[in-house]
Amino acid sequence: MAVHTSQSVAKAAGDDVARGRSRATGTPTPGKLRRSLSTHWYAWVMVAPVVLVIGVIIGYPLVRGVWLSLTDANERNVARSIGINDIPATYKFIGLDNYKDALTGGEFLSTLGWTLVWTIACVSITFCLGMALANILNRRIAGRSAYRMALILPWAVPGFVSVFAWRFLYNEDRGILNAMLGGIGIDGIPWLNDPSWAKFSVIAVNVWLGVPFMMVALLGGLQSIPAEQYEAAEMDGATAWQRFRHITVPGLAPVSTTVVLLSTIWTFNMFPVIFLLTRGGPGESTQILVTQAYKFSFEISPRDYAQSSTWGVLILVLLMLFALVYRRVLRKQGDVW
Repeated sequence: MAVHTSQSVAKAAGDDVARGRSRATGTPTPGKLRRSLSTHWYAWVMVAPVVLVIGVIIGYPLVRGVWLSLTDANERNVARSIGINDIPATYKFIGLDNYKDALTGGEFLSTLGWTLVWTIACVSITFCLGMALANILNRRIAGRSAYRMALILPWAVPGFVSVFAWRFLYNEDRGILNAMLGGIGIDGIPWLNDPSWAKFSVIAVNVWLGVPFMMVALLGGLQSIPAEQYEAAEMDGATAWQRFRHITVPGLAPVSTTVVLLSTIWTFNMFPVIFLLTRGGPGESTQILVTQAYKFSFEISPRDYAQSSTWGVLILVLLMLFALVYRRVLRKQGDVW
């Protein structure tokens, strides 16, 4: 009897430890999971179609891309390009060779370097301009509604329409920008034909497209900050810079972290601006990772699906690493999402 009692006590203690560990790690116990499924079955039924659609649209292409990155998926296209059409469509598994070639080759690293410069420049300039415009429009000024509508207009116009409009503006021979420069005696600028000017041009267009989102998001954050804080700080003799530093910046921290993360992901994968404006040119000067991956699959003959998939997986890994590091920084600051 004593042995049986001691075993029961030990089992109960083990269960308590397991439940405590589950609570500490946030992992639901099997019993809780079963109760949740039985109690909230209708919620799972409603979510199931969405999960199924996401799995078909995103899950399968992702798994397929990872698999292609581990094979030599360009062999069939090589065979067809030399007139051999009776080779079966089989892909040989080669492991991590594609990743080794990408990471040790100069093309991926050089493209990654420009992609990082492009992303950092666009996000930082967009955030600063959005912050400045949001602070201006948060005040009571004449025509504030008209200014808001005008500044939101680039966000309302479809992206490809805006990019084509800028392409006409940048035209070296008939563009409005060079016509204006010629009117004041300045020679025309090869906006899209010079590597340095092309990089400046694509950054300017992407900033123009991204400022409205940043401005609207930060303006909403500014309007959520209680006005009493500014009034109290002003009565205490705080300057405009001190009010901005100690009230505006901390008050916008939750919004700022979210919009910076979203803007970074969108800019890192901003395919339309690069592809429609310069197609990665002149040469490969404005090619970013996502447009280069597209080029491998749809522009280079024979099409290199394996390398394209490899670059796609590497892009996903880089963005996931950025999100994890970003989240850890926020956790240390006490602002976790």
